[in-house]
Amino acid sequence: MRIALVHDSLMCRGGAEQVTLSFHRAFPEAPIYTLCYQSDLTFPEFKQCTIHTSWLQHFAKTDAVMKRLYFPFGIVAMHQLDVTQYDVVLISSTHCGKYIKVSKNALVINYSHAAFRLVWEPESYAQYVNSQAIKRKVFDLVLAQLRSVDFKAAQRTDYFICNTERMANQVRGFYKIKKPIEVIYPPVNTTNFYVSNNPKKYFLVVSRLEYYKRVDLVIEAFNRLGYSLVVVGKGVQAEEIKAKANNNIVFKSGVSKEELAEIYAGCRAFIFPQYEDYGITPLEANAAGRPVIAYGKGGVLTTQIPASDNPAEATALFFEEQTVDDLIAAVRQFEKIEDQFDSGFIRSHAETFDEEVFINKIRQFVNEKYQQSRKQQVAAIK
Repeated sequence: MRIALVHDSLMCRGGAEQVTLSFHRAFPEAPIYTLCYQSDLTFPEFKQCTIHTSWLQHFAKTDAVMKRLYFPFGIVAMHQLDVTQYDVVLISSTHCGKYIKVSKNALVINYSHAAFRLVWEPESYAQYVNSQAIKRKVFDLVLAQLRSVDFKAAQRTDYFICNTERMANQVRGFYKIKKPIEVIYPPVNTTNFYVSNNPKKYFLVVSRLEYYKRVDLVIEAFNRLGYSLVVVGKGVQAEEIKAKANNNIVFKSGVSKEELAEIYAGCRAFIFPQYEDYGITPLEANAAGRPVIAYGKGGVLTTQIPASDNPAEATALFFEEQTVDDLIAAVRQFEKIEDQFDSGFIRSHAETFDEEVFINKIRQFVNEKYQQSRKQQVAAIK
């Protein structure tokens, strides 16, 4: 079985990139094909992989530049990236991974982290929300073309895997998929994290600094609270967010795996203000034995156990409205029950989402579908 791995781009440190690393660990001999790769912008483990990039690699040295060149150059470049020599193509995608050039006989499996958010949910991007008049019309015209390209590419997938049942429903709806869709939860590598017996006095955010991540909401809340907050991450909204922050807020980026583990282990609680279809960072916090204060919608409903009558058997405290006031109220509620959370219970919960569980499920799914595909091809020849 000749297998290729595909990911949209390797230009940041996010959950989708972690899944791609898990694919590599499941199939270590398989090369990775991607639009662009910059080793200093993503996880260092990718340096050990065989990676093939498109010609856009020569022009896009940062994630921001890649996004500016995405239409039409990124789409064309991904279409021209060729994996037709492989029997199986395993794709990790939120946008362009499924555009890659595959053989008509190849088994194509697409692990969908999200339907292409800009195309199908443009209102989650500040650039679209803030556009007006002619700019909005141009935006809508481009998005209509992208939607057509994205829909057509999705039809070449033989099997979709999704990170949650909600995402499976979106994929069915957006792409009109009739086949069953497998749900396999993304992994957290619990061995990268540890539980500290002496957490410190800061709260924590680990996130790309993008509009829909709502880190700005946390900044405003902690400006008012005056509590210590550490923010780990970078992104297009970084300078804007930093400019709003008071002195009680510290920003970090480019930290090592060991430094990140220490930061997680030392926090009082992890703050997760955004809506995510899944979200791995709350589970990373859990792997360090730390509870989560989260906006109670989306993936956290799958990955977290809310504090109710018994915080000792919970992993998170939810707030209902995505507002500064609700977040502040949640932090103050957390202070009342903080000592009741059990770091050992929280760590054990994270281990049920461990990477080894994910790898075994992915291997089993790919091997099973490949054997079925081979039998169907032999039967067709006869």
